[in-house]
Amino acid sequence: MRSVTTVLALAAFIAAALGTAVRAEDVKAGDLVISQAWTRATPGGAKTGGGFLTIENKGSAADRLVSASADVAGKVEVHEMAVNDGVMKMRPIEGGLAIEPGKTVKLAPGGYHLMMMNLKNPLKQGEKLPVTLQFEKAGKVTVTLDVEGVGAKGPEGAGGMEMNKMGGQKGMKM
Repeated sequence: MRSVTTVLALAAFIAAALGTAVRAEDVKAGDLVISQAWTRATPGGAKTGGGFLTIENKGSAADRLVSASADVAGKVEVHEMAVNDGVMKMRPIEGGLAIEPGKTVKLAPGGYHLMMMNLKNPLKQGEKLPVTLQFEKAGKVTVTLDVEGVGAKGPEGAGGMEMNKMGGQKGMKM
């Protein structure tokens, strides 16, 4: 019985270790918590890429994401994508993206996102991409985007793993 307990404990430890290795760490900046930072790999020759993350404001005052930068890109803008009358439009957000107190804002495909332009080289799956965010109140903070596969739908898209809040894996069979 002892060996079964040891094997299960070891399996749980490995699952937790793998879970934390694939997911970018949460970053705290003032009252803001930035999590689930990721991007998609880009094909060779691509000059643009999108950055995605979640920003939660745990404070009592609004803040604003005013700009971003990354060494891998000539320019990074905070963008909004929307469909109006059947036409998709993408544009930079003038004046920055408001993060209201007690609210969470997701930068995700099909909505708000970081638009990385003039990429200096392709983004490759498995890489870690540092991006500096500039907030009106919280100041500058560097986050790391996990580079997922070309068609990834979210930060857990790599290898089909779905991560829970504890960093372990759901649906893992032993």
